Amino acid sequence: MFTPYVSGAAFGAALTAAAMYPPDVIIEQMSLQNWHMVATFLTASGTSTLLVTILQRLGYLHLKPRNYSTLNIFGPLDGNIIGGLLLGTGLAVSGSCPGTVFAQVGAGVRSGFYTLGGAILGGVIWSGLLRPALRSREKPAQEAAGIENRRLTIDELIGTSQTSALIVIEILFTGVVAAIVHLASPKSDGLVGSVMGGLLIAGAQLVSIVTRRSLIGTSGSFEEVGDYFLWVIGRGVRPKSYSAIVLTAGIVAGALAVSLASPSTQKVSEITIGPARAVLGGVFLALGSRMAGGCTSGHGISGISLLSVSSFVTVAAMFAGGMGVGVVLR
Repeated sequence: MFTPYVSGAAFGAALTAAAMYPPDVIIEQMSLQNWHMVATFLTASGTSTLLVTILQRLGYLHLKPRNYSTLNIFGPLDGNIIGGLLLGTGLAVSGSCPGTVFAQVGAGVRSGFYTLGGAILGGVIWSGLLRPALRSREKPAQEAAGIENRRLTIDELIGTSQTSALIVIEILFTGVVAAIVHLASPKSDGLVGSVMGGLLIAGAQLVSIVTRRSLIGTSGSFEEVGDYFLWVIGRGVRPKSYSAIVLTAGIVAGALAVSLASPSTQKVSEITIGPARAVLGGVFLALGSRMAGGCTSGHGISGISLLSVSSFVTVAAMFAGGMGVGVVLR
């Protein structure tokens, strides 16, 4: 269990150095005031996609694309859409995401502790109530729809080669980042700017690949905590894994180390997020990410790296929901 901790520490250090963790950064992005988050995110996703594709072709990695999340409401990807919208709402409300909340705790951001508490509560609600209810709907939905391949990649969806799809995605991401940098002038209060910050986060992804041949994902920790809670109160069996919890503990440690080594990264938030708002946002983060089967890291960086259709849909819904709520709250 040491390798997840190392991966998490690298990720937490990268998030802190890139100043992706302050609530202001996320809230200002969702309210369309500062584009640092999107520029960093797309750089990290694009670079990670190149790394993962190369290592997959070399045979070093053997990972499947992310699965669809189906709720049997309006389509095979409805869980990704609804979950993504809830996840985005959580971002706009709490000023955090399922990964940066641990960096906030490590850096001593007060609202982050309340958000984490809400996310843990959301994990308990998910494990104890929502997951059993939704699973009873998911299997009949798959059988009724006759879904055989629920792990489609972008190239399979549009009927082209993986190389062609990769080139289009890289050109698109690079073009958007270049436009943001030159037109929107994103503001970073971290040790590095948006592009370098994205490269650092992709570097943390590489650490995860090298140390455990797996990609980064953080929201599973909320489900693991929920499962352990149910086991403790006698309503479930003992969980078999706690690797996501160990990884997120590493994120806290990595963020703490960078914030102590470079006090300039300890930005005081100019936006006040009260405890009730932070807790509510945390609940949305946990429920949305588990409903969608991943979060800003699991889908946004790792899932996109595998060209997963479900990840692109989830990320689109996440930003749509987050920016919609962010503009309203503004």
